[in-house]
Amino acid sequence: MTTRDFRQWLSRIQISGGVITALVLIIAVAALGLTGFYFVDATSQAVVTRFGKYSETVGPGLHFKIPFGIDRSYVVPIKVVQTEQFGFRTVQPGVANQYRNDITRESTMLTGDLNIVDVEWIIQYRIVDPTAWLFNVADREKTIRDISQSVVNMLVGDRAILDVMRLERGPIEVAAIEMMNDNFRQLGLGISVLTVQLQNIVPPAGVQAAFEDVNKSTQDMERLTNEGQEAYNAQIPRAQGEALRLIQQANGYATERINRARGDAARFNSVYEEYRRAPQITRERLYLETMETIFAANQGQVLLDGQLRNVLPIQNITSPSTGAVTGGAQ
Repeated sequence: MTTRDFRQWLSRIQISGGVITALVLIIAVAALGLTGFYFVDATSQAVVTRFGKYSETVGPGLHFKIPFGIDRSYVVPIKVVQTEQFGFRTVQPGVANQYRNDITRESTMLTGDLNIVDVEWIIQYRIVDPTAWLFNVADREKTIRDISQSVVNMLVGDRAILDVMRLERGPIEVAAIEMMNDNFRQLGLGISVLTVQLQNIVPPAGVQAAFEDVNKSTQDMERLTNEGQEAYNAQIPRAQGEALRLIQQANGYATERINRARGDAARFNSVYEEYRRAPQITRERLYLETMETIFAANQGQVLLDGQLRNVLPIQNITSPSTGAVTGGAQ
């Protein structure tokens, strides 16, 4: 090899080394960009670990971490409402959802009156503590499903089948939310249950017809009871109102009689007081008032003094000597 050839070979090596260096730099920059930067959307938070140990929790936006696996980020959707289904599954979501409803190992339960019932329900929850969600429980989904099934089974087992199917649906849902949240809080799962909704509650297929007969009879009984209660509500208030009206009339009549009696007594007392002061004048006034009443009641008749001793057709009120009333008008 000549000196010229050696120089050409050396220059080729230098060019190749420059290319390799540039490639290494490009790869390093790409690796730095891919492993050093991460993005968190508006519905999530990111938990960052350094050498596997918790470091920090960051919010939405573009963030930097130490690359090459030293820092690792775990994005947790804290504002997304997640759903778990029990006793059925949504096979094909969309405008017309398709379901599979034969998961009896989850839905079959025993009620408090020893009847078997199939209960389908859903729970909706949201992650409230990303760190607890990532590190406290290994199998999170299984834990959520196991606790939810346990709570609903217990609540259904405390009630009769008819209550579970109708009257107690709302109380079961409310109690299930509280009990599930208590259990998840004790486990430190980092979630909050927002909704528990009971879907289909039906007896097993083998006794469906018999149960429908019993249910129909129960509905008929409730209907007749409601009709009787309606008739009761229509008649009893009316009778009570009529009785109250009669009582008020009687009270008014009694008040009127009492007031009239008191007025008569007061009038008699006032007349008696006047009589004590002037007996003769009082007797004359009473006599004249009485005669006025008689004349008013006998209009069209002529009253004459039989002995014609008075100018007026009225006898003397008193005798000259004793002052007693004598005679009478005819």
